[in-house]
Amino acid sequence: MNKIFLSFLSILIISWSCSQPTDNQSVSEKTATQSKFALAIHGGAGTIKRENMSEEQEAEYRAKLKEALDAGYAVLESGGEALDAVIAAVKVMEDSPLFNAGKGAVFTNEGKNEMDAAIMDGRDRNAGAVAGLTTVKNPITAALAIMENSPHVFMTGAGAEVFAKEQELELVSQDYFYTDFRFQQLEKIRETEKTQLDHSSLLELELQDPFFKDRKFGTVGAVALDKNGNIAAATSTGGMTNKRYGRVGDVPIIGAGTYADNATCAVSATGHGEFFIRTVVGHEIASQMRYGNKSLEDAANDVVMKQLVEMGGSGGIISIDRMGNIAMPFNSEGMYRGYRKADQEAQVFIYKDEN
Repeated sequence: MNKIFLSFLSILIISWSCSQPTDNQSVSEKTATQSKFALAIHGGAGTIKRENMSEEQEAEYRAKLKEALDAGYAVLESGGEALDAVIAAVKVMEDSPLFNAGKGAVFTNEGKNEMDAAIMDGRDRNAGAVAGLTTVKNPITAALAIMENSPHVFMTGAGAEVFAKEQELELVSQDYFYTDFRFQQLEKIRETEKTQLDHSSLLELELQDPFFKDRKFGTVGAVALDKNGNIAAATSTGGMTNKRYGRVGDVPIIGAGTYADNATCAVSATGHGEFFIRTVVGHEIASQMRYGNKSLEDAANDVVMKQLVEMGGSGGIISIDRMGNIAMPFNSEGMYRGYRKADQEAQVFIYKDEN
C-alpha cells in the first residue's frame, strides 16, 4: 500500500513540476503578448520648400519635431498607453509657436485664435473632440477630458470652455496665443482678399500664390502603437487663417481628420479640411483595409494621392496599424513629419524628396 502511495505521489510531483513554466518559457510567453511599439507625428503640410526656409528655421523645426517624437516614445518605452503617447507628442507641438496649434494658432477674420482638437482610442473607438476653444492652453487635453469624463463625443465654443474649466484644465488668457508671425499672416491675407472679390479670382490666387494657399494648412498630430497592441490618434489645429462664420475643419470630425480602430489603423490628417471632410479620409483608409483587404500603405496612398488629388484637395496624413507599419503620404510640396520605432532613433523629415 505504501509503495502504491509513494508511486502515486511521485507521479503527482512530476506532473506538477512539468506544468510549471521555466524562466525561458515565462520570457517567451511575455514576449508573445507584446507588440513592438512605434509612433509617428506631423506638424502640418503645405508649400514647404528648401528655398523658402533658412538653415536656422529648418534646424528649429527638426529639433521640435524630434522633441515631440521623444516625448511620445518615452511613454511607449516605459510601457505606457498609445493614448498617453499621442497626447505627450501633441502637447509639445501645441506649446511651440512653430505650428498652427495651441501657442502658434492662426487668427480668424475677427483677429481671434480659435482651436480644434480630437483624440480617439483604437481599443473601443471611444473618442473626444472640441472646436472653437479660445482659453484652453492645450486643446488636446480638452478632447481627452470629453472622451473620458463626459457622455458626449464633441463639444464646441462656450460650452466646451465651461466643461474645460469644470475639469480643471489649464486655462490661459487669449493673449497667450498671440504671435507676431501669425498676425502678420492675417494682415497680408486680409489685404489680398480686398482686391480679390469673387470666388473664381480667389481660386486663381490660390493656384498662383503659395502663401495664400497655405492659409488652409497647419495642423499637428500623432498616431501610436503601444506594447499591448493598442493604437490611438490625436490631432490639434488653429484652423484656417482668416476663417469666418464659425468654420470648423476636418480635425475634430471623427472619421475625417482623426480616426483609430485596432482592427485597422490610426490616422491623423493635415490639409485643406473641406476636402478631407468630404472624403472622410481617416475612415476611408480604414474601410479599404477592412473591406478591401488592402495594406495600410496602399489604402493611404489611394485616398491621399488619388482621391484627394482628383477632388482638388491638398495635404497629407500620418497613419499606423497594429503591426507597427507606418504610412505618411502627402500630395503637397512638403509636410513636417517623423516617426520613431522601438529601439530605433527618431527620423524627422520636411521636404518631398526625403524618405
